[in-house]
Amino acid sequence: MEIVAKILIAVVALEHIYILWMEMFAWETKGKEVFKAALPAEMFKPTKGLAANQGLYNGFLAAGLIWTFFIKDAEWQTNIALFFLGCVAVAGIYGAISATKRIFFVQALPAILAIIAILLK
Repeated sequence: MEIVAKILIAVVALEHIYILWMEMFAWETKGKEVFKAALPAEMFKPTKGLAANQGLYNGFLAAGLIWTFFIKDAEWQTNIALFFLGCVAVAGIYGAISATKRIFFVQALPAILAIIAILLK
């Protein structure tokens, strides 16, 4: 189960690196494709700065998850992973409530599955 947990942590981290890229550097192109149902096309240019700020926060989540692969102490590694995965899960649940239910499945569910895998190892 430990390998499954590490794979899921890596998947969640990679997802947040992708979100960082999209929100910080491709908001008016890829962001427009991804969020076309949630935001009118004319709103992408004026919200570019806001999206970049959100992207930076997603980068911090990814960095925290990546950090766990370099922590030698097993208890400390577990606690840090659970903290950052918990942050991702809460953000995903909030996004599902406030924006679109799809966010739960894309963001929160992988984090929740990783949390379960960690707790079962």
